[in-house]
Amino acid sequence: MSSAGAAVGVLGVRTEFDAVVIGAGPAGSAVAILLARAGWAVAVVEKVVFPRRKVCGECIAASNWPLLEALGVSTEQAGAPLRQMVLMRGEQSVSAALPSAEQQNQAWGRALGRETLDTLLLAQARAAGVHVFQPCAVREIGGSAGAWAIKVRPGLSASEFTLNAPVAIAAHGSWETLPSARVRRRRPHLPSDLFAFKANFRGAALAPGLLPVLAFKGGYGGMVVAGEGVTTVACCVRRDVFDAFRARWPSLRAGDAVQALLSDACAGVREALRGATRDGTWMAAGPIAPGIRLRESDGMFRVGNAAGEAHPIIGEGMSMALQSAWLLAGELLGVKGSVQAVPVSTPSVKTQALIARRYAKQWRREFAPRLRLAAAFAHVAMRPALSQALLWTARARPSLLTWGARLGGKVHCAADAAQINAVLRTRLQTQAPAALPSRADAMPVPMPVPMPMPVPVPITPSAALRFTLD
Repeated sequence: MSSAGAAVGVLGVRTEFDAVVIGAGPAGSAVAILLARAGWAVAVVEKVVFPRRKVCGECIAASNWPLLEALGVSTEQAGAPLRQMVLMRGEQSVSAALPSAEQQNQAWGRALGRETLDTLLLAQARAAGVHVFQPCAVREIGGSAGAWAIKVRPGLSASEFTLNAPVAIAAHGSWETLPSARVRRRRPHLPSDLFAFKANFRGAALAPGLLPVLAFKGGYGGMVVAGEGVTTVACCVRRDVFDAFRARWPSLRAGDAVQALLSDACAGVREALRGATRDGTWMAAGPIAPGIRLRESDGMFRVGNAAGEAHPIIGEGMSMALQSAWLLAGELLGVKGSVQAVPVSTPSVKTQALIARRYAKQWRREFAPRLRLAAAFAHVAMRPALSQALLWTARARPSLLTWGARLGGKVHCAADAAQINAVLRTRLQTQAPAALPSRADAMPVPMPVPMPMPVPVPITPSAALRFTLD
């Protein structure tokens, strides 16, 4: 049963919760859903309105679909099963089979647009009783574990109020920072800075079920067909390489320059986009900052890119987001370790410290190898001599690419969805009806609620993107 009262602030909104989650991407919504279904009073603070487009490769590995289905998101709006990968470099390419997962009904990964995935997950969070503050910006973070005080400002309002909770979870993405980190993140521009770009196309000549990986001097990228036949093209390019290319073609707009650079570097991109129509603008963000941000001493828990980020070349960003959310929820709910199996309240400060150490250890064991593999692959892909050697080796032994995809986590899931769901069911069955919180107090919903396809709405660049290139 929730330990948070239904206290309201001066603006008439509820301000007392068991947990406050900052960010409503896949990681934030997932952990919020799981905690709410266990009876916690949960608030999610999200800066922008959904649906929103975002710089993302949009590939979801097979290992994540059991987690998503448990959260209430099916493959209905996703693209075709991804069974084949292609390494593309210049005029050359080599293909290999992608590894299949053990679960028979979801043996392959699929692509799903972030504007769709994020909207569906947040709808499930609302159905589970999560209080969603959106659009709402975090202005200040005070307190510590056991007594967090998070000051927020809704939309364009000048009024602020404070959300109080014993547990706080950072789930903001790569392109956002918490107030306490905004000053120290500033640093000088470097030629080696990597910027991420993404655009969607209709009518592209890319076969569904194919996952091309692009290698070119100073960058890497990928293409995939998601739902409704929309092709996503995403890449990362070094600052100096992009600046040099734009200097050669000063008349090109930045977005057109990205597309021209990719077409010039990879014949596969030229062929795929010949006759295609771009759906919206090119989006950009960065510079990206791969690495581990999670620390055992953190008072605030971290999931998704707030915990750590891999080079996007292996397409494991959403895997790490979803699976880290499940790992943390399992720890907070006492699924593993010494915490009681069915906690009746949020963990104490001392228990939170134990959970933080255990969670950090699990996170590093599961995800640090993926970060190292991604860094090595990115290093090879961006250097012509090394990428040529990789292409020759893969042509002689295509199974090496399959092995690499398996090593990168495509079929391995760090979290046990069945175990966590079993604890949630036990919790609901053992609660007496009188002890269950009312709907107004964030009553948990035991089963996922099927949600309709989100209705597309116009997305303004200022609300949905960090910046666009057109």
